[in-house]
Amino acid sequence: MVEFGHFEALRRRLQEIGADPEAAMEPFVAAVDAFHERTAPQTWLEGLVKAYVGDGIASDFYREISAFLDPATHDLVTTVLSDGGQSEFVVRVVNEAIAQDPRVAGRLALWGRRLVGEALSQAQRVAADRDGLASLLVGSVERPGADLAELVRMFTRLTEAHSRRMGRLGLSA
Repeated sequence: MVEFGHFEALRRRLQEIGADPEAAMEPFVAAVDAFHERTAPQTWLEGLVKAYVGDGIASDFYREISAFLDPATHDLVTTVLSDGGQSEFVVRVVNEAIAQDPRVAGRLALWGRRLVGEALSQAQRVAADRDGLASLLVGSVERPGADLAELVRMFTRLTEAHSRRMGRLGLSA
């Protein structure tokens, strides 16, 4: 129910700024679909890791991007990205599975690396394909954004957060 409330808040914000929510999201459907097609889990544990890692990477990326938005939208993004407690469940279940069979850790660590690689690849593709997102990141004459060095630091922060997340799961990044 919390997620639906977040959806409603985001939809309202898009409408407030004059955007059609479906039209605003449509350009990103292909990238999200491609991510899911390339990262279909084969086991329940892979599904849990995908949910935890994928949601974490996406949330980190959205937080980074929100730094370039107006304060009201930034605050909304920060609010809707709050963890509803699901991550603790995944951490506990994966750690218990590794304790029962330590061999699981290697396979899930590889899976986590594949997930982050695919997620970052899709994020870069979306940024490259969408002029509006690219200009949000790098700015324009009217509104400066991040320079190339800052973009590199952003992707470094995303990778570091992924490593910490994997560590919580008992997996090496």
